[in-house]
Amino acid sequence: MSEIGPVQLLAIAFPPDAKFEGRIMAELAELEQTKTIRILDLLFVSKDAESGDLIALDYQGEDLGAIIGALLGFEFEGNGGHSAGGGGENEHAFGLSREQIESIGESLEPGHSAGLLLVEHVWALKFKNAVRDAGGVPIGEGFLTPEAITAVAAEVAAMAEAIEEVEAE
Repeated sequence: MSEIGPVQLLAIAFPPDAKFEGRIMAELAELEQTKTIRILDLLFVSKDAESGDLIALDYQGEDLGAIIGALLGFEFEGNGGHSAGGGGENEHAFGLSREQIESIGESLEPGHSAGLLLVEHVWALKFKNAVRDAGGVPIGEGFLTPEAITAVAAEVAAMAEAIEEVEAE
């Protein structure tokens, strides 16, 4: 098995009147072309407004959605439905559990949809290996909330400006 960089699941909710103009897919394509990320899977789901059932939208083709669908609990042809994750349990493991992933779909409002994207952070493979080779183990990660950024916004802006000045020289 070849090595892969860190893998992240992004789940983005959209209201019923979302304006899909192709910009999201264009940005993802650019990130893939620059080898920043590798898209491992992509699935669009919708929550039925009447029944509240989560529905996988199948217009994206046969090859996409099976991995994320399995994590959400969908039974697609060939994936055998739920499987016991098992193996390689690590006391330092962190991230989204299967139950948390399933709750993402459950949390959608009726009539709303979500895009779920599984990406490999190709840029981070060598960094991940360097950390592991030094004996380091991940203990946390995540995007900062707007509230956390607000607390350090001036410092972040000053650092970004200083870096831009150095790079311009």
